[in-house]
Amino acid sequence: MLTICLTRRFHVSAAFSAKAKVAMSRFEPSSTINYEKMHENINIVRRRLSRPLTLSEKIVYGHLDDPAGQEIDRGRTYLRLRPDRVAMQDATAQMAMLQFISSGLPRVAVPSTIHCDHLIEAQIGGPEDLQRAKEVNEEVYNFLATAAAKYGVGFWKPGSGIIHQIILENYAYPGVMLIGTDSHTPNGGGLGSICIGVGGADAVDVMAGIPWELKCPNVIGVKLTGSLSGWTSPKDVILKVAGILTVKGGTGAIVEYHGPGIWCRMATICNMGAEIGATTSIFPYNHRMKTYMEKTGRGEISAVADHFKDDLVPDNGCEYDQVIEINLSELKPHINGPFTPDLCHPVSEIGATAKKNGWPLEVKVGLIGSCTNSSYEDMGRAASLAKQALDKGLKCKAQFTVTPGSEQIRATIERDGYSKILSDVGGIVLANACGPCIGQWDRKDVKKGEKNTIVTSYNRNFTARNDANPATHAFVTSPEIVTAMAIAGTLDFNPETDYLTAANGEKFKLEAPTGDELPSRDFDPGQDTYQYPPAEGSSVMVNVSPTSNRLQLLEPFDTWQGKDLEGMRILIKVKGKCTTDHISAAGPWLKFRGHLDNISNNMLIGAVNIDNDAVNKVKNLLTGKFGGVPDVARHYKANGVNWVVVGDENYGEGSSREHAALEPRHLGGRAIIVKSFARIHETNLKKQGLLPLTFDDAKDYDKIRPDDKISITGLPSLVPGKPLTAVIEHSDGSQESITLNHTFNETQLEWFRAGSALNRMKELQ
Repeated sequence: MLTICLTRRFHVSAAFSAKAKVAMSRFEPSSTINYEKMHENINIVRRRLSRPLTLSEKIVYGHLDDPAGQEIDRGRTYLRLRPDRVAMQDATAQMAMLQFISSGLPRVAVPSTIHCDHLIEAQIGGPEDLQRAKEVNEEVYNFLATAAAKYGVGFWKPGSGIIHQIILENYAYPGVMLIGTDSHTPNGGGLGSICIGVGGADAVDVMAGIPWELKCPNVIGVKLTGSLSGWTSPKDVILKVAGILTVKGGTGAIVEYHGPGIWCRMATICNMGAEIGATTSIFPYNHRMKTYMEKTGRGEISAVADHFKDDLVPDNGCEYDQVIEINLSELKPHINGPFTPDLCHPVSEIGATAKKNGWPLEVKVGLIGSCTNSSYEDMGRAASLAKQALDKGLKCKAQFTVTPGSEQIRATIERDGYSKILSDVGGIVLANACGPCIGQWDRKDVKKGEKNTIVTSYNRNFTARNDANPATHAFVTSPEIVTAMAIAGTLDFNPETDYLTAANGEKFKLEAPTGDELPSRDFDPGQDTYQYPPAEGSSVMVNVSPTSNRLQLLEPFDTWQGKDLEGMRILIKVKGKCTTDHISAAGPWLKFRGHLDNISNNMLIGAVNIDNDAVNKVKNLLTGKFGGVPDVARHYKANGVNWVVVGDENYGEGSSREHAALEPRHLGGRAIIVKSFARIHETNLKKQGLLPLTFDDAKDYDKIRPDDKISITGLPSLVPGKPLTAVIEHSDGSQESITLNHTFNETQLEWFRAGSALNRMKELQ
């Protein structure tokens, strides 16, 4: 059977290898799709493994640098891959481009883009906020635009839209492998792509033409049966999955959706897969993807994908490491939170749960849009509810904001009347940008520390994530439920059963939302916001002022001295959840993303110190006085004292921001010792020359006291798979030893010895 399958695939390849090449996007006519190469690689691996392959395996293994020689063992070996392209949002692109400049290379080796979406603060409304952002961030935008031109990178100007929506509309296609410097890059899995969130140093590797390393992922299968109806939406699928797998249940795995129920808004589900720690998520190629590509001007790609469709779906009989089954016909609307995206509740039960836990019932603000839920259909379904309220003389009781995902979505929903309906019901249409989803929100209606509730259609709701207020109870749900709760003004409103009161006193229920999947008149592209890189950019000047407080050229980190690390201080022993938001806050700190020394002043200021249950208050063991975490770190560094951080489970979950690794390295950190790591953060730490280590026995976390000294021994003989020993010296003079594990492979150990991956890259030039 396998022989017949391989023979048929060979004939498919031969039949279509002579076809005219199809461009990867209309912006890069000379960069073409190479399904033939992926097909060839898949066949090589299938012969070697002699078993059916999942879709995830087909695309990942189809991009192997050495498919014939690469060791392949799910969950164990490291793969060397050749991604097709790179995408960077403006906050992370600053550091990625600074690192690329430091590499000394003249031009990127693969198609790459920069997207200006993170630096636009929501305050008044779309046009006003965009204009203010252009003025405030002029220096950064100029740096990114000129660096993009010099090094051959496409540049999407401020106002273009959110990186993930732009990718979906222009760059994602079935079978492509894309890496992006944002944790929600997996959004592209909704078009059958393997799109993976990474740190900027990983992006530099790919842009430099170096094979990119990824631990061979496990594959979790989610079988969807039945069909969605009524108030239930695709968002409820991933909210349910998050409740099952938790924020770390997908770590090290690709989540692959399959089964007869896959015909739903797929990008939303893949986008929020980042909240379960998954490497990425993906759906198989299907007719809805084909229609979407045709509607977005990529019919040629879908035509070629049709010919290679066997490579774009899982093999019959393929095996998953874990299988979850969800019957969409039985799925009910869900809402997750507060303070974590995996705390899952049916909407019908959230009111009672909130009362029991003392969560505020009044909904202060409802926010729809973001990269997770800003499709044309999302906006149409929300508008259908708003229209019902308006017809009954009602407006939203809560504040209500709308974030279009892209200029194309904004222009289309304005043309088709959705924007007016959402505005008439009380909504404010914000800029085509991330805005409140990432903390770029100049919120005025509550004071910091004031307990309140907001509901969003976003993906992430960690403490202080949206508005920098740790007392804000943020709940994540579908745009339909957000809109209904904003109209009702209360968290305990269940639109399936509860009534509203019309302006004339009549009681009525909202009918289930409706909306067209795609616009009947095609998309309106709106304003042209793309800057093509010149064919030759060597004459372009990229200026970074030495006196700038926004941008700073990078200096190489010091190299490892070839010895054990002895007598290191505990900078902070972190209590409980520690996301990258805790390690390197966003919001107002985004303006320093291109200046390592300035942004390092936010290092770990959100982490809870187990010694005193306080944030940003640790004891300086050289002076005996308490100070802010970055201040104490700087004092240790100035006095030649190395330090470590001790943390809990899933340390570094959340955003892909490599600043959470750069800052500890810059301020003198040597190791991060925790119970477990989130995938991207662990890699980022390795890239910057730090030691990400885990307790062999999680109970050893309790042995470490904040005033201890720690020595890490065994470094000169460190090899893959060999544990290290930590000698803990307590303040009373007693000592004890514990075992620490690591996941370094030989290439990554070279990064550590060189001081960073960038240092190693320069050594090899």
